[in-house]
Amino acid sequence: MPVIVIDDPQHALPMAEALREGGVTVLEITLRTEAALTAMRTISKAMPDVIVGAGTVLNETQLRQAEDAGARFAVSPGLTEKLAIAAQKSAVALLPGAVTASEIQLALEYGFTTLKFFPAEAAGGVPVLKALHGPFSHIRFCPTGGISVA
Repeated sequence: MPVIVIDDPQHALPMAEALREGGVTVLEITLRTEAALTAMRTISKAMPDVIVGAGTVLNETQLRQAEDAGARFAVSPGLTEKLAIAAQKSAVALLPGAVTASEIQLALEYGFTTLKFFPAEAAGGVPVLKALHGPFSHIRFCPTGGISVA
């Protein structure tokens, strides 16, 4: 799944069309630019067969804005109590970030069993994931941040 930063909303639709032609139908558009919500809205309306998600969701306001823009999922680098509660009330599926055992336990308290492991490489990569698997074998992780072929 590509993680996309869009600076110009006019690039959103041509980019999404090119990705779909290449077989990519799930897009994460980060909320790092002012064009992000407009881009999500444009793609969601014009291409209902493409699943658009919001990345870098930091709070409940951004989650609500992403949902209003047509996002079907959201990705967050971490998890706060307020964001977890907002996610429980939202139709948008949230993939919250967690790195430590305490963060994983907080996510579990709110019903999350699939988590983003971020920043994966800086947090210890594969050895840390293997260590966390012991007590959290029922959790699925999506590692991001510093991942390479090596």
